[in-house]
Amino acid sequence: MRTLLAAVIIAVAILAAVATRAQEAPARPPITVSAAVSLTDALAAVAKIYTPSFGGPVRFNFAASNVLARQIVNGAPVDLFISADDRQMDVVARAGLLREGSRIDLLTNQLAIVVPGDRPETLTGIRALADPKFRRIAIGDPAAVPAGVYAKQYLDGEGIWAALEPRLVPSVSVRAALGAVESGAVDAAIVYRTDARLSTRASIAWVVPRERGPHIVYPGAVVRTSAHPEDAQRFLDFLRAASAAPVFERFGFTIAR
Repeated sequence: MRTLLAAVIIAVAILAAVATRAQEAPARPPITVSAAVSLTDALAAVAKIYTPSFGGPVRFNFAASNVLARQIVNGAPVDLFISADDRQMDVVARAGLLREGSRIDLLTNQLAIVVPGDRPETLTGIRALADPKFRRIAIGDPAAVPAGVYAKQYLDGEGIWAALEPRLVPSVSVRAALGAVESGAVDAAIVYRTDARLSTRASIAWVVPRERGPHIVYPGAVVRTSAHPEDAQRFLDFLRAASAAPVFERFGFTIAR
């Protein structure tokens, strides 16, 4: 009996010690990911898979890519940057703030024309926006916001930028452009197909065919000043893994090849 009691006491002591060490073990710190606002829903869904099984917590900072690039260049504490275009990633690269060898292309997207949900219609192409009934057309700021840069590139290529420019309403982000059409403040907007799919108050009127539209790519890279570069790289690698692909595809993105 004494032997059994001693064994029980020892076992309890061991379990208590293990529990104490587990409680004392430092939790993995969160990484900060600055990402294009068009990735808000998809990345939040991916993080729900990643954090419990593969890594530590992820904290997101979503905004227009040009805003995020400026924040990083000005010293914001960011571990990973995911832009909606190469142009804004290049801004950070020119500042010497990308970790060498970490930059990769993650996703691709398409442009779409959306109209207010209470006035749905189907258009046959981008030139349909020349109709006078489209008095105000929202796009991302073509001087800075990637969605607007892509839209201007496409409209220029189709030869209708000059005709539409007086009616264009520049927005601070692609989500702001979508919000303008959802509220009825504009008659149409040119946004990403992925954002258009998520809206319950806007209707997709036309999607720019991938083979005719601008090449929309989302590059990602670890920031050189990251306090947790290994954790940031681990999350970036996960975004290219087979586990994440179905989530991105569910939100309408295509994996970059």
